[in-house]
Amino acid sequence: MNPSNLKYVAIGVILVGILAFNALFVINETEQVVITQFGKPVGEPIMTAGLHFKTPFIQKANFFEKRIMKWDGQPNQIPTRDKKYIWVDVTARWRIGDPLLFLQRVGNIPTAHSRLDGIIDSIVRNFVSNNELIELVRSEGWEDAKKMLQEAGLEDYRMVVSEEIVEELEAPLIKGRERITREMVAEASKLLPQFGIELEDIRIKRINYVESVQQQVFRRMISERKRIAAQYRSEGEGERAAILGQMERELARITSEAFRAAQDIRGGADAEATRIYADAYGKNPEFFELYRTFEFYKNSDNGKTSFILTTDADIFKYLKGSGERLDR
Repeated sequence: MNPSNLKYVAIGVILVGILAFNALFVINETEQVVITQFGKPVGEPIMTAGLHFKTPFIQKANFFEKRIMKWDGQPNQIPTRDKKYIWVDVTARWRIGDPLLFLQRVGNIPTAHSRLDGIIDSIVRNFVSNNELIELVRSEGWEDAKKMLQEAGLEDYRMVVSEEIVEELEAPLIKGRERITREMVAEASKLLPQFGIELEDIRIKRINYVESVQQQVFRRMISERKRIAAQYRSEGEGERAAILGQMERELARITSEAFRAAQDIRGGADAEATRIYADAYGKNPEFFELYRTFEFYKNSDNGKTSFILTTDADIFKYLKGSGERLDR
């Protein structure tokens, strides 16, 4: 082959390659494409994955995400209907439902996020301002949760929360957070289709008091916990006094019964001793008299007692004639 002809063939192959590279494009499963010609859309959006063709150098393939995407709003300070200032942090899930309309009205993802900022933030502010704080933080499943706490042995749940919170928790549920977020989705879904956007969900990530109110809330929580602690201490002191009183009454009863039993035993023993003495001394009264006289002689000389007696006293009768008895 002539070298000059080979050169032309090579140039032709390169040109065909460039044309093919510019004319063919691949769409994967997570993408969708809108073809534009000189900046204007041409034909219907391409939703199917695979190899596709466009006019080279004239037409452009604009790729858009088909999957659900995440939007995170900036935390905002919003007053509730009951005049409680809170920080609300919201997130949402959205997708490009109409890529052609999205290209015409929005153009790209950063611009879409800007649109979502304005629409969702406004709707969240309206719904937070039109509902009370308890409705924003309470879910519809509180009754089931309370039953679970009671089944776990925490029946007296009033002792771990303040009376005001208990009243709020036991108040009839008007909406609850789930219903409020559903209403937010419904309201925002009316405004976003004009941009080719489909809103899947809105969720409140976090609700917190503003810093100026937090300290008041913390002080209130501390005061409430101190009140509960004082109540526990008071009940404990009452139980202690009742137990000590019961113990003292029981001790007095046991001591009284023991003393009575001891007195009964002592009285019975004294009576038995008296009976034995009486039986023993009754067999020989004269010997008993002699024994008692000798006991007197033995115990009378104690150094503290003095007796003035005549020789005719009966106490000396056994001493008088002792010599005669010894002679015999």
